[in-house]
Amino acid sequence: MNIDLQKQYERLLASYIHDTREDHLYGAQQLSKWIIQQRVLPEEVINFHISTLRKVLPDLPREVKVSFDFLIEVMIGYGLAYQDRDNLVSRQQELEGEIDVAVRMQQTLLPDCPPPLPGVEIGVLSVAANRMSGDYYNFVDHGQGSLGIAISDIIGKGIPAALCMSMIKYSMDRLDKQPLSPPEVLRGLNTVVEKNVDSSMFITMVYGVYDSLNHRFCYATAGHEPGLVYRAEEDDFQDLETEGLVLGVAKDVDYPEKQVTLSLGDAIILFSDGVTECKVDGKFLRREQLKQIIHDNIELPAQQAVEAIYQKLFEMTKYNLKDDQTIMIIKRVE
Repeated sequence: MNIDLQKQYERLLASYIHDTREDHLYGAQQLSKWIIQQRVLPEEVINFHISTLRKVLPDLPREVKVSFDFLIEVMIGYGLAYQDRDNLVSRQQELEGEIDVAVRMQQTLLPDCPPPLPGVEIGVLSVAANRMSGDYYNFVDHGQGSLGIAISDIIGKGIPAALCMSMIKYSMDRLDKQPLSPPEVLRGLNTVVEKNVDSSMFITMVYGVYDSLNHRFCYATAGHEPGLVYRAEEDDFQDLETEGLVLGVAKDVDYPEKQVTLSLGDAIILFSDGVTECKVDGKFLRREQLKQIIHDNIELPAQQAVEAIYQKLFEMTKYNLKDDQTIMIIKRVE
């Protein structure tokens, strides 16, 4: 404790002992703030308090003076715990700062908005359950009216998931220069994940190419939640066929190509498993319930539709988001 602080403490304590006025207590409160700012340990404050009492009240009974030694020993242990807590708080603040940076970096990995595609509306919404998300989506320009569309779910959360997301993103960046078929994309990403990601982490994905000239969607899946196709003429849904192992489990995996063709008003709905695994009244959301929610909003513009679907799910789960949720709608409008 510095000399100025000692003198001020002694002056305030002596003044209060001789005249217990409220303004002396207010002065003690202000001094307490200064002591905290100076990071003075509790046992130091107690030790100086005792030495000040011995000066101001030299005739204290022996038993009281002896009790001071006991009090100091107690406060030494308290002071050590205080130091440990202070160190933990400082470390927590450092980690919070690092996570803030990681969150901002992760947000830059996602496209600002879907690119325009002739005759097609694309809406997408991705919401993290916590500060960092394990869901990812991307768009790749294949040229000649074709657009690559990816949606992925990293099995895991936090910074490890964010690192995997960045690896997937930069692996996909090369596709702008050399567009590949959906099976080729997944095979390439599987090789990257299998070599570079811990065996406890897996990545599911659907990658497809939408040809706006023929309104045909060719796609391949790697263990991802099956999407839906809405057929406007029948006013009904079909499940997208899925076949293929999650990324990173094994080498040399084949990912069969599937395709669907959209008529006017038809739509493809893709989503992460955070959507189907959300709980309503203690039970997992049934697929039929999800279809009904989508059906109620499918006539809206695609972006408004995904926002309305998410909001309905959020309300049904009583505003308790347990897992990241990503919803994408690709709708033929011309």
